[in-house]
Amino acid sequence: MSTASTATATRAVEAPARASWLRRLATSRELGIFLALALVVIATTVRNPAFVFSPDGFRDLLLTPSILVVVAVGQAVVIISRNVDLSVGSILGLSAYLTGTLFTTTELPMVVVMLAGVALGALLGLVNGALVAFGRVPAMVITLGTLYAFRGINVAWTGSNRINASDLPPEFLGLGTQAIFSIPVLTIIALVVLAAVAWYLSNTRAGREFYAIGSAPEAAELYGLASRRRVLVAFVLCGTLSGLGGVLYAARYGTVNSQAGLGYELQAIGAAVIGGVAIVGGVGTVLGAAIGAYLLLTIARALPVLGIPDFWQQALVGALIIGAIVLDRVLARRQSKRLLTERSAV
Repeated sequence: MSTASTATATRAVEAPARASWLRRLATSRELGIFLALALVVIATTVRNPAFVFSPDGFRDLLLTPSILVVVAVGQAVVIISRNVDLSVGSILGLSAYLTGTLFTTTELPMVVVMLAGVALGALLGLVNGALVAFGRVPAMVITLGTLYAFRGINVAWTGSNRINASDLPPEFLGLGTQAIFSIPVLTIIALVVLAAVAWYLSNTRAGREFYAIGSAPEAAELYGLASRRRVLVAFVLCGTLSGLGGVLYAARYGTVNSQAGLGYELQAIGAAVIGGVAIVGGVGTVLGAAIGAYLLLTIARALPVLGIPDFWQQALVGALIIGAIVLDRVLARRQSKRLLTERSAV
C-alpha cells in the first residue's frame, strides 16, 4: 500500500474517533458545570471588574475553593462507591488542630507535622471504612455518628483554646499565601491531588472497580470483586484527603479552633453532586466534583458583589443540588430505556 493510501486510511479511522470524542465532550456534565462557572465569573466581572482584575481578585478566585476541592475529591470517591462520608468536616477540624498543636508544642520538622495531620485523617477514615465495610452498617448512619464523635473530641481537646497565626512557622503559613507563576501554592496542591485521583480512577483496575461496586453492589459481589476492601480504601482515601485539607486549612487561615471545618461535609457533598457525581453511586468524575467546588464558592463570593442577599445564596445552592439530582435521575432513565430498546432490537 502506498504512503498516500496509508495516510488516507489513517485519517478515515481517526475522523470518527475524533467526532466521537467531541460528541462526548459536548454532552459531558463537566463541560456544563464549567460553562456555568464561567458565566458566573463573567457576569460578576462585568458588574465589578475588581472581582477578577484586581491584585487579589484572580488570586482569591483560584485560592478560596482549593481546600474544598481536596475534600470534595475524596468525597466523590466515596459517593461513587455508593456511600457517603458526613464526617469529613470533623476530620478536617481535628487534623487542623493537631497540626497547630504539634507546631506549638514540639520541635518536629514541618514535613513531619504535616504528615502527622494527614495520617490522623487516614486513621479516622479507616475507622469509618472498617465500620461500614465490615460492620455492614449504612455509611450515612456510621458517618453521622462519627461526625458528632470526632467533633466532640475536637471540642473537648481544644476547649476554649485556639491556635493563632503567630504560633505557626512563617514557612508553613507561606503555603497559604505564596504563589508560583501567579498560581497559589494551595491551588497547585489541589490540582496535583485531583490529577492523581483522576488517573487512579481511570487507569487502574482498582479505580474502575469503585464504579462497578457503586453501579451494582450485588452483581459486584457475585462477580468476585473485593467490595469490602474497595469501600475501605474509599473511606481511607477520603479521610486522608480530609486530613490534608485540615493541614492546608491551618496554613491558609492560621487561626484554628474547635469550629474549624464546620459545614465542610455538606459543601463537599454538594460540590460532588453538582459536579455530576450521582448520589446513588457508580457515575461521575472527580473533575466534576472539583469544578462543582469552584462553582459553589465562586457563587458565594459573587452574589454579594451582584447585590444579592445571603438568603438567595443558600437558596441557589439548594436549587443547584436538587437540579443535579433530578438531572441524574432523568439521564439514568433515558439510558435504561435506550439499553432496553437496543436489547429488544437484537
